[in-house]
Amino acid sequence: MRRYFGRKLFVYALTFFIAMTVNWIIPRFMPGDPVQSRLARASLQSPEASAAMQAYYERLFGLDVPLWQQYLNFWASLARGDLGISIWLFPQPVGDIILGAVPYSLALLLPAILLSWVVGNWFGAYAARNRWLDNTVLPVGYVLTATPYMWLALLLAWGLGIVAGLFPVGGAYSFALTPSATPEFVGSLLQHWFLPFLSLFLVALGGWAIGMRNMIIYELESDYSNYLEALGAPRRLVRRYAFRNAMLPQLTGLALQLGTLVAGSLLTEIVFSYPGLGYLILQAIRNQDFFLLQGAFMFIVVGVLIANFIIDIVYVLVDPRTRIQMQGGAA
Repeated sequence: MRRYFGRKLFVYALTFFIAMTVNWIIPRFMPGDPVQSRLARASLQSPEASAAMQAYYERLFGLDVPLWQQYLNFWASLARGDLGISIWLFPQPVGDIILGAVPYSLALLLPAILLSWVVGNWFGAYAARNRWLDNTVLPVGYVLTATPYMWLALLLAWGLGIVAGLFPVGGAYSFALTPSATPEFVGSLLQHWFLPFLSLFLVALGGWAIGMRNMIIYELESDYSNYLEALGAPRRLVRRYAFRNAMLPQLTGLALQLGTLVAGSLLTEIVFSYPGLGYLILQAIRNQDFFLLQGAFMFIVVGVLIANFIIDIVYVLVDPRTRIQMQGGAA
């Protein structure tokens, strides 16, 4: 176990280094100059004042040194936990901005992913052995999984928000309220949360149901299932083994979904103006905010790596074949 997870940690550390290097490179190859963009918003009339402000911002953001030194400074700051200062929301630290957006993304995506995974797998498993459910769940699942997030979000906002007037269609809470622990504010949060959650839940539900249904059928038609039936094993026992094997790809898919959780759902958050991390990434791209973009992508990279490491642990606990391979490697 120690050697197995030691190798995994080395691979994850190398992946983190490469991903963060690419994360540092990409913003700097984007067209435009973030400092010039900020100076344009300042509307300075004097060329001398503009030149002085440009030199000040370049020195402040560390853009006045060669690229190789900027790269080394990036890793040095990252080691100290310093993600820099936002160019767009100057002078706010990037870490504070991201920490303010992450709870909204987590509150939106975590329930949507987990509930859709549980309900979708349950429906898919029953649809694999129930003809009536198979004839209803499968077509509905294909429709849901083929539905674009943004289109469904717009449809829900129009139908339940504008026409029916049941839910608000923008923001995370009413602008007339001050964030607090009062029932009024919590109720406003839930009202603004429901439509983005529902759009994400419905689209993900179809994919999980179809995936589990197909995997169950595949496992029930495999050699080991036929062999168990030939030995006279109860059908219930065969289905239990089929379900456990079918769950492995679903667990991998869940890990990948949870890993990108902090990225937010860009399209859904844009439609509902929901202030999560996905919406923050879009604003960082629009405003050429290198440091905010780097910080947001770092959260995504770390989230994916942690989720995959957790799923490696779960695989060892769930799949006995993994433990046999580990013992064979140790021998």
